[in-house]
Amino acid sequence: MTAENTHAVVLGPDSGLDEVFELAQQLRVDSVRASTAAGSGHPTSSLSAADLMAVLMARHLRYDWQDPENPANDHLIFSKGHASPLLYAMFLAAGAIGEEELMTTYRRAGARLQGHPTPVLPWVDAATGSLGQGIAYGVGIALAGRDLERIPYRVWVLCGDSEMTEGSVWEALDKAGRHRLANFVAIIDVNRLGQRGPTELGWDTAAYARRAEAFGCRAVVVDGHDLADIEQALSVAADGQAPTVVVARTVKGRGVSEIADAEGWHGKALPDDLAVRAVAELGGVRHLTVRGQLPPETPRAAPVEPVRVELPRFRTGDTVATRVAFGKALAAIGARPDIVALDAEVGNSTHAEDFGKAHPERYFQTYIAEQQMIATAVGMAARGYRPYATTFAAFLTRAHDFIRMAAVSGISMSLCGTHCGVEIGADGPSQMGVEDLAMMRAVHGSTVLYPCDATSTAALTAAMAYLDGISYLRTTRGAYPVLYDPDETFPVGGSKTLRTSHADRLTLVGAGVTLHECLAAADLLAAEGIAVRVVDLYSVKPLDLDVLALAARETGALVVVEDHHPEGGVGEAVLSALAVQRLAPALVHLAVRVMPGSGTTAELLDAAGISRTHIARAARDLVAG
Repeated sequence: MTAENTHAVVLGPDSGLDEVFELAQQLRVDSVRASTAAGSGHPTSSLSAADLMAVLMARHLRYDWQDPENPANDHLIFSKGHASPLLYAMFLAAGAIGEEELMTTYRRAGARLQGHPTPVLPWVDAATGSLGQGIAYGVGIALAGRDLERIPYRVWVLCGDSEMTEGSVWEALDKAGRHRLANFVAIIDVNRLGQRGPTELGWDTAAYARRAEAFGCRAVVVDGHDLADIEQALSVAADGQAPTVVVARTVKGRGVSEIADAEGWHGKALPDDLAVRAVAELGGVRHLTVRGQLPPETPRAAPVEPVRVELPRFRTGDTVATRVAFGKALAAIGARPDIVALDAEVGNSTHAEDFGKAHPERYFQTYIAEQQMIATAVGMAARGYRPYATTFAAFLTRAHDFIRMAAVSGISMSLCGTHCGVEIGADGPSQMGVEDLAMMRAVHGSTVLYPCDATSTAALTAAMAYLDGISYLRTTRGAYPVLYDPDETFPVGGSKTLRTSHADRLTLVGAGVTLHECLAAADLLAAEGIAVRVVDLYSVKPLDLDVLALAARETGALVVVEDHHPEGGVGEAVLSALAVQRLAPALVHLAVRVMPGSGTTAELLDAAGISRTHIARAARDLVAG
């Protein structure tokens, strides 16, 4: 594009601001070059924040780029993940990646320099790009550093001004302020322009500052292109006194006069001719290397020794709510020091508070902020902990995008949704989780579990701690009989056949509360001389394909019953599994197809058409047909 400045210079924490300026220009040049070579990307969003990041990485970021696993490293999160050209230009300046990789693989198929950063790169903690999430992850990592690891690393988060309208941003700053996370710094790149035009607040940096302060954070307003101003602000932010929000007024496209502060350039790579002029205007290609500050010496944590977990034991015939069994089991597996639990102010109902009573130092209250609860879990998982996050199943839907992005990040964590289905009774439809199975089945690599009794709940709660990816446990509000002996095992992907004979004329498939309704229906049918098989499909994803196929072949017909909407739940999972086996038995799918109201559990199950009487009627119709 232009003649290169081949003089190599190494910048350290004592480098002058004139050298930091050259680094900022290098970051701009490389952002332009990489995005133009790829033919796509967000160079203008990278140009606006280059000065902020140059000062940060040269003077304040304590990071060993050759040892990204160093526990004392600071953490840098690009909440504005679309500015990936800038982040990758920083990696190049640090010597973490090579120029060829940046210029020839960025945004290409199969490459690790994806359009938005993911943890396939060892210097990235969590995937960003869904705006408003990176800042929330930062709070989780900051909490882990201060309260779990007890290591004085700092968490730096670069935010865009457009994402500051996301509610999750303010959930995050509320928690940063409330917990007084002095190791947390958010830097807002206030460049005035969003994707389609001006942002909500434009350059009103005072408004951003007032909002941050209202949530208990310290706000520092700076000129985001004045290196001395930035240096002073970051020095204040790094003083360990308070969570800090640096509000930086910047210009989108800074340094390239043809596009600076111009609308219509968001998310567009510069054409080749304009890129040539831009690089020339920015002073040409440079090859500066940044060493920056190294983290303080910190002992590596010793490997965690295996811990024996004694799960609670329940007697068959006793009536116990699965949410109660979950709480007791969660407290028991808390014997493992890597287990943490997060609550959204419903722990007395979900019984997550049982963990808090047993292990208060690893119990985190996010209050009614489900998005931040999941984000905190993601941040802690990124630091090596195994989080269990729990709330009503209905309210996890609010955090679905965070769960989806956790899968993109390759995070392993356990979720529990309680009070599912119409079974909860009089509270009415706003509290009924009847969409959660579909939501969680759709998450990449997820595991979905739906136990029917206390024994299976305890076993599956413990099993989740060893599963990769996102695992989800669905529990009910009401108490139901314990069906299984304490020593029964429940492998993920399995099922239990509770009634079977050679005379079975069809199979009833249930999970959770509907398994009990299926058993009751089987008793009704047995009194009429109709033998049926009953399958407890406690593992919804993955399914027990073998048992379902055997039931289809041997009994020829199935009634699948679920306390969930018909879309995306147990019934569709069973149909998909049978289709894979090329089996097409007669099948009736009973699910919640009406909008429920208030009532007793029995009334609502019956009104939804999933009670024992409806199950028995469907079975009779199949047998008669």
